[in-house]
Amino acid sequence: MFEALTGRLDGIFRKLTGQARLTPESIQEGLREVRRALLEADVQVAVAKDFITRVEARAVGQEVLRSLTPGQQVIGLVRDELIRLLGDRPVTLAGSPHLPTVVLLAGLQGSGKTTFAGKLAHWLKNAGKRTLLASADVYRPAAIEQLERLGAQAEVGFFRADEGTQPAEIVRRAVDEARRRGFDFLVLDTAGRLHIDEPLMAELAELKAAARAHQVLLVVDGMTGQEAVRIGRAFAERTGIDGLVLTKMDGDARGGAALSLRQVTGKPILFLGVGEKLDALEAFDPERVAGRILGMGDVLGLVERARATVDREAVERMAERARRADWTLEDFLEQLRQMKKMGPLEDLAKMLPGVPRQALSEIGPQAGRLKRFEAILLSMTPFERRHPRRIDGSRRRRIAAGSGTTVPEVNQLLKDFEQARTLMKRLKHGPRGLKGLRGLMR
Repeated sequence: MFEALTGRLDGIFRKLTGQARLTPESIQEGLREVRRALLEADVQVAVAKDFITRVEARAVGQEVLRSLTPGQQVIGLVRDELIRLLGDRPVTLAGSPHLPTVVLLAGLQGSGKTTFAGKLAHWLKNAGKRTLLASADVYRPAAIEQLERLGAQAEVGFFRADEGTQPAEIVRRAVDEARRRGFDFLVLDTAGRLHIDEPLMAELAELKAAARAHQVLLVVDGMTGQEAVRIGRAFAERTGIDGLVLTKMDGDARGGAALSLRQVTGKPILFLGVGEKLDALEAFDPERVAGRILGMGDVLGLVERARATVDREAVERMAERARRADWTLEDFLEQLRQMKKMGPLEDLAKMLPGVPRQALSEIGPQAGRLKRFEAILLSMTPFERRHPRRIDGSRRRRIAAGSGTTVPEVNQLLKDFEQARTLMKRLKHGPRGLKGLRGLMR
């Protein structure tokens, strides 16, 4: 997500911050490069032009030129304007005082509405809300069955009308069912439709009225680029929408739709879809997204991901064993599994501030090494993982053969583990133990 744009901006800002002194001309040249980068990222021309005009108006002021770090000041201004462009502050899904809150999803066919409906139900469930799913898509084969499966995976309610029921009637019955059973939210999936298809756009307006929807969310495929802006504007004008959802953002290295849609439609972006799994959904935060675009990381996002995926009890148990210097290969294997739950190592590194792009490019091979380590650990018996010093030559050959690795790789894992365990023992003794680390650091 935003990878191409981040790479271009990184090069531009390095050039600016590398200069001891900036002039109005050098700032303008740098901002022209930023404008080109935005256009290459599929940001709409008018949006990119307005963005640069705003930054330039502030950047050529004397407070920037006289600053001790003018390059950093310009980056700060770009960040401020990015946040403003993306919406200033996060906007959450608004609930209604009269239950249920009805959320109607709209968008083109293939934009990811049905998958997002399941993800949203999962997200609401984690927030402590009881959610009912229903589909008014009677046109796409197996659309209703797909949503029913997603509802079962998310462990939320699902409403199915009798076959042959018209979309507007499905919506009315779903609202009645949600009200009768006391659900907090009703998420309504609808058929995909082109914004130029008059009958289907009229049907969407009818569904909105029948549901008395509190929130109409437009679900847009983030990879459609400039077309996403035209789609957003058309739906906003024809039907009226309350918020935007960008899907498939994990596959879009440019991200121009996110930077244009909010400005063009005047509606906030609420969620980003970043994968196929039910938990691959992020609440949209302008400040954090701006930080990612500028390569400043997203520590809060990393913390939230850890809270959502990591088993806290397992981590505390491992920490306690480490404090007692009682750490085993069983703990090492558990640690690798906890890391895997959080996602690819490359994605986690991008969320850390200050990680150079060159270092990010070197993470891929390291991630492959961890996978091979995991295979080695799984090839061991529980006894061997608990007593690694009992692993002799014949055992090492068997473990290597069973894991599809080599004996030197098994040896390296055991060596790294022993060094880590020695380090923990030294640290256990505080400052006195640190004196013994000199030999390990050579």
